[in-house]
Parts: sequence; structure tokens; C-alpha cells
Amino acid sequence: MDVSALMQQAQQLQGRMQQMQAELAGKQVTSTVGGGMVSATVNGRHQLLKITIDREVVNPDDVAMLQDLVAAAVNDAMAKAQELIQQEMSKLTGGIKIPGLF
Repeated sequence: MDVSALMQQAQQLQGRMQQMQAELAGKQVTSTVGGGMVSATVNGRHQLLKITIDREVVNPDDVAMLQDLVAAAVNDAMAKAQELIQQEMSKLTGGIKIPGLF
């Protein structure tokens, strides 16, 4: 096995991964819960970009419900972002799962 060819392949993979990470930062996924009452938008780098809360769900006597809806929206949006990342990684690695990558 040619070590220099292997090193070159590793550098190419690293460059493609950096490009993919930059592209993922520009991709967004949104989750809406509670019949549209709360939405969360995150990007492909797991950064929360936006929370939208319908005025009707804001009830000072039931803060726990609002907290639950926000948590559910954020958690679901993060799961969707992880799916997006895995899909993009699969394209990059040809479906091979490499431990430690995302």
C-alpha cells in the first residue's frame, strides 16, 4: 500500500468534509409542534436559529405547557438536523459509517 497515496486520499476527504460542514451551516430544518403553536428552526450544525411561538399558547397560568412545547420543537428539529447530517455524510463516505464522524 502506497502511504503517500493514502495520505493524499485522507487530505481530500478532509477537504470535502470541511466543504460539507460549510454547506450544512447554510441548510435549515424546522419542526412544528402543538398544532402549529411552536416552531423551532436549526441549521445543519445544530445551531438553533429561530423559535416561533403562537400568541395563543402563551398562558401565564400554564408555563409548563409552553416549556414542553418549546423543548419538543427544539428536540425534534435537532433530530431532523442529525438526519440531514447523516444523509450528507453518507454521500461523502459512500454509505460507510466511520466512527467519530458526526
